[in-house]
Amino acid sequence: MEKTESLSTKLKLFFASIAPGLFLIGYNIGTGSITTMAATGAEYEMQLSWALLLSCIFTYILIITFGKYTLVTGDTAIHGFKKNFGKPAALFVLIALLFSEGASSMGVMAVVTQVVQEWSRPLTASGDGISPILSTSIFAIILYALFWNGKYKFFEKILALFVGVMGLSFLLTMFMVIPDPEVFLKGLIPKIPESANASLLIAGMVGTTMGAVLYVVRSIIVKEKGWTISDIKTEKRDALVSATVMFLLSIAIMASAAATLYPLGLKVENAIDMVKLLEPLAGRFAVSIFVGGIVAAGLSSLFPIIILAPWLLSDYENKKSDMTSSRSRVIVLFVLLLGFTVPIFGGRPVAIMILSQAFIAVVTPIIIGLMLVMQNRKSIMGEHTLSKGNNVLVGTTLLFSVLMSILGIIGLLGL
Repeated sequence: MEKTESLSTKLKLFFASIAPGLFLIGYNIGTGSITTMAATGAEYEMQLSWALLLSCIFTYILIITFGKYTLVTGDTAIHGFKKNFGKPAALFVLIALLFSEGASSMGVMAVVTQVVQEWSRPLTASGDGISPILSTSIFAIILYALFWNGKYKFFEKILALFVGVMGLSFLLTMFMVIPDPEVFLKGLIPKIPESANASLLIAGMVGTTMGAVLYVVRSIIVKEKGWTISDIKTEKRDALVSATVMFLLSIAIMASAAATLYPLGLKVENAIDMVKLLEPLAGRFAVSIFVGGIVAAGLSSLFPIIILAPWLLSDYENKKSDMTSSRSRVIVLFVLLLGFTVPIFGGRPVAIMILSQAFIAVVTPIIIGLMLVMQNRKSIMGEHTLSKGNNVLVGTTLLFSVLMSILGIIGLLGL
């Protein structure tokens, strides 16, 4: 009995220690990631899985770097930028991230509701499926009700649930249609296909994995957890779990498209295409599981998105975030109402997602660069400034993000 209780206690402590990582996974693997990974698998099979692996390795490095800044100083990222580079720098980052999150809220909700509508067409007498306005209303009410609790530990549990459902859905889909293992291994050898679209897809994969918001949020979560430099081992383990799961879920989506759509030359431009094309090949059951994953991914992204604005503002003001305050509740309600934009007024959710990702692609290198400067100042980090080896790692990551930004911008201009 004591051994059982001891094991149960250890498991609870372990999951509590990796909860911040689960939060990042929930935010990171959303409808944008699904579309990009599915499009890549459908067009290039597993040839670009090396780019995904590389971006997840760099993500691991940056999660640790931004977390360590808060462990040492007790400051969050945006407040650190404000204190060390002045208000203009901090305001630029704050406004850029808020704009991106507003666009993401519109795009993610629209994609999720359109996927639900497409999947539910056979279930309705008219064949029109569930109305996007109705499903948006339902999802918005659920998310606002979950937010109303206002406590970070509760947020962790909700995100863990969404991530669990999402992960199980995508992994099950992959094993139902799994491609040859040899294809996986070949895809880990760096090679860029001779296609104009390849560069854009590589930049898209990296953009959805290495978005700047992820690292700014990391510093906020570390502060919310109350971790200090003595928790550096826990922080590194949490970062490893986060980056590893991001890779596994992303590769599962890519593999599902590679095994079913690639052999037939079918391409994916949005999440609805994946639902339409996958059903005749994998069956209604497999598609239903995949749709469940898309919905869980959308909600797991939307939940962090709606609470980011109050968090980012508190970060800038260097105040403890109070999610039960009137200001926080009004801001979150406004962000949720943005989700009705496409269902009511129309528009292209994928275009909105691309706009959001393109904007973040420009901001990400700037944020990494500012953090790199702060991490090398003894007046800020004391004895915990970056070592030569870590400077090489973070510097390489910065160069990689700049290259991906250039590729993404060129690709978007080409489109």
